[in-house]
Amino acid sequence: KKRAADLSIDLVPTTDILAEAGKRKERQVLVGFAMETDRDKAPGHVRDRIERKNLDLVVLNIIGEEGAGFGVDTNRVTLFRREGDPEELPLMSKREVAARIWQTVAPMVDARREDA
Repeated sequence: KKRAADLSIDLVPTTDILAEAGKRKERQVLVGFAMETDRDKAPGHVRDRIERKNLDLVVLNIIGEEGAGFGVDTNRVTLFRREGDPEELPLMSKREVAARIWQTVAPMVDARREDA
């Protein structure tokens, strides 16, 4: 039976899995995903994350953009590569977003294989 009592869960910080993967990365292509609320500050935060975590690509979502995010079948993201300018993708289906991410990552993977 349920009781009317205050329930709580104590959480503890965990290891940053992406940062650990970045430390151990050899030839792998490491992709991170970021959610930000402030479009103006987001590029600086993403560039910092790329450096701190040794990432090759970050897929940025801006929280609150119309037609994007949770509860809808579409999204609008910006791809930040380690080198080069960010690529803002238009509003598209999440399946199309996934395909564009793969189209960006696949050549990176191929290049790492060729360098091996």
